[in-house]
Amino acid sequence: METIKGYVEKVIFEKEENGYAVLSFVVDEEEITCTGTFGHVDRGEMLELEGEYGEHPVYGMQFQVKHFRSADFDDETSIEMYLASGVIKGIGKAMAARIVKKFGDDTLRIMEEEPERLTEIKGISERIAQSIAEQMEGKKQIRDALMFLQNYGISNKMAIKVYQAYEDRLYDVIRTNPYKLVEDVEGIGFKKADEIARKAGFEEDSQYRIRSGILYALQLAEMEGSLYLPMEEMLGKASELLGVEEEKIRDEIGTLTVERKILVKTLEEEVRVYSARAFYAELGVARMLLDINSALSLNEDQADATRARYEKRLAGIEKDQDLDLDEMQRKAVLEAMYHGVLILSGGPGTGKTTTIHTMIRMFLSEGLDIFLAAPTGRAAKRITETTGYEARTLHRMLEVTGIGNGKFERNEENPLEADVIIVDEMSMVDIYLMQALCKAVAPGTRLILVGDQDQLPSVGPGEVLRDLMKSEGFPTVVLNRIFRQEEGSDICNNAHLINQGKEIELGTKSKDFLFLERNDANVIYKHILELYDGKLARYVHAEDPLDVQVLTPMKKGLLGAEELNRVLQGSLNPPSNKKAEHRFGEDKLFREGDKVMQIHNDYQIPWEVVGKFNIVVDEGTGVFNGDMGVIKKIDNMNKNLIVEFDEHRLVTYPFSQLEELELAYAVTVHKSQGSEYPAVILPLLGGPPVLLTRNLLYTAVTRARGCVVILGDRGTVNRMIENNKENRRYTSLDERVRELSGT
Repeated sequence: METIKGYVEKVIFEKEENGYAVLSFVVDEEEITCTGTFGHVDRGEMLELEGEYGEHPVYGMQFQVKHFRSADFDDETSIEMYLASGVIKGIGKAMAARIVKKFGDDTLRIMEEEPERLTEIKGISERIAQSIAEQMEGKKQIRDALMFLQNYGISNKMAIKVYQAYEDRLYDVIRTNPYKLVEDVEGIGFKKADEIARKAGFEEDSQYRIRSGILYALQLAEMEGSLYLPMEEMLGKASELLGVEEEKIRDEIGTLTVERKILVKTLEEEVRVYSARAFYAELGVARMLLDINSALSLNEDQADATRARYEKRLAGIEKDQDLDLDEMQRKAVLEAMYHGVLILSGGPGTGKTTTIHTMIRMFLSEGLDIFLAAPTGRAAKRITETTGYEARTLHRMLEVTGIGNGKFERNEENPLEADVIIVDEMSMVDIYLMQALCKAVAPGTRLILVGDQDQLPSVGPGEVLRDLMKSEGFPTVVLNRIFRQEEGSDICNNAHLINQGKEIELGTKSKDFLFLERNDANVIYKHILELYDGKLARYVHAEDPLDVQVLTPMKKGLLGAEELNRVLQGSLNPPSNKKAEHRFGEDKLFREGDKVMQIHNDYQIPWEVVGKFNIVVDEGTGVFNGDMGVIKKIDNMNKNLIVEFDEHRLVTYPFSQLEELELAYAVTVHKSQGSEYPAVILPLLGGPPVLLTRNLLYTAVTRARGCVVILGDRGTVNRMIENNKENRRYTSLDERVRELSGT
């Protein structure tokens, strides 16, 4: 890396929220462009920059700054220029000249240490002198803080967040307990805090380190879906993570329990360790659901009094809509009328959508207001298309805000104004989203939870749908008759056979479930490209070839999502003089027209829907993990790109934020949850047994509405059907329900 010293001639661009800036910087009378994170920088400031030169495809040679520090001004001219830049309110060009003429190269010291002497200058009162001193002190504090934090390997971008969290207290935090950063500063995890602590001289067996490591072990468990760890597993994981003997970890578990940051619970002979957040999330969901159910559920006499009326009305709806509901569908509709909470489950083709539609008709006949929701935009769109009634994502329904990690405007103090709330694709809903939903449901509102318990569990922690069904604490109807079987749907037939662990017929005779045995990855790629490039889309009457989706069990590997996307992008959306593109990092290349997916929840990023004449007709904040869209524009001049997501939401991403996007011509089966596509292409040619499981194959197959094409090895398909192992998730929502209900 090189080091250069000079002054800021001009701030070309500055992003206040993260401190990123583009500067025109003068070094030895030569003007160069510098980019980096500075916190805040002003025209005229003397800086020493450390970084390296790089060639930008549009803007040419730039100096990319990794570290910086304030530098001493070389002469009176540079001091005068700095003050004349307007960096200090109350000082213009004329005043700057008078100050420097009076104090010379001692000017900045006088302003910082003896500001009262500024009153010696004509036109500067005591009040103005005090204001100047305060401004100088504020700028000095943040500069000093950023330079201090650089010593601990904290980037300027993250240092801004640390300073905003603590201000002048940050020095004590770093020196006494840097692990507190994990709790207070978004974006700093245990590993980074541990690195800072080592540089600050903390011992490996520091109490602060062990406590933070325990919480981090629970956080890692949550990332794998669990809401607690058995004590022995907790001790083992934390010991391996920290390199500390288990007895010391056990001692600090006791301390964290006293501090109420974790809870230790015993069930029979198993001792469990929960984070406080996880335990109270499960407890809260159980309590709120029981309250919602009891607030509206009719007793036996009340149910008998209304049964004849509801049954008559249901019969009328069946006649009007030319429906022939089976016994379980009718039961589900009537149970929804009698109870505050109803769980409706069933596999593909079992009539869940018809049942939901009939429920809606029943509720409307009673004059009730209904909200429909699903975890993802695609799932919400599908409900809208199949029922004819508007559905929203859960985040939009709960009115997510862009504050912190996402807050919801709808909660216990501001509940949803609905008589009935129906949520589909419940297998995707994790415990924390369920907690937010329950808080927003007022007693007296019916809550209907619809899903397929045999799908892959949620990406987030918990197994909400399965646990609620297992608890037997709420009315539950499972649909098991396959209606689409009568229509000759092999997708449905085979999905149910897979779910039962039975062998399926593989070949090309089916109209909607095709298997092409191919044992060479290159040949599989050839067929994927042939199918994706319009042929399969035409077969299923899809409007856009991009509606066809390639699904894969894994992210890495020859047939993993990353390599598939690289190949598909090159063939389906090749480079063109008419299409702008931008490379992000070493392994991401985005091009106009690319199909992309959001891979993190971003509660703060704004979106808008534009109508005729570019008039904004709707706007909001938040794009969420799994949302898919298409890159409409890449603006290299303004360093951003625009993606159009479902519901025509346009989102502008600064180039610095592109870690939130990845190509989505191919996605993992986990990422496809809640979505349905006109056609699915599924390459299967070996892989880790932990990924090649029955419920993954079941989930992949059930994502297709019109056609599934499996390309690969017959043995791999059969091994997946036989492999009914799932990664165990430690959850206990069912136990919380039974405890509170006394069953």
